[in-house]
Amino acid sequence: MSKKTKSFLYNFIGFAFFYIVAYFLIITFTHLTGYWIPITSAVISTILSPKFQVARFQGEEKIFMKWLFVKGIKEVK
Repeated sequence: MSKKTKSFLYNFIGFAFFYIVAYFLIITFTHLTGYWIPITSAVISTILSPKFQVARFQGEEKIFMKWLFVKGIKEVK
């Protein structure tokens, strides 16, 4: 599997996890209805989920992660 595919899957899994958690928390604890629930969940998960990106570093492709809760940019193995 290529690094770009892994990066895409990591981004999707991170977004999906926070989206599902936010979706159920919004349904449980707010009075939002209709399209506001998925829109709010998407905004929250976009902000909270980690961002993964592939970059060439010293002649090889590596996956890097940036996240709100981690200081700086980290390399993913």
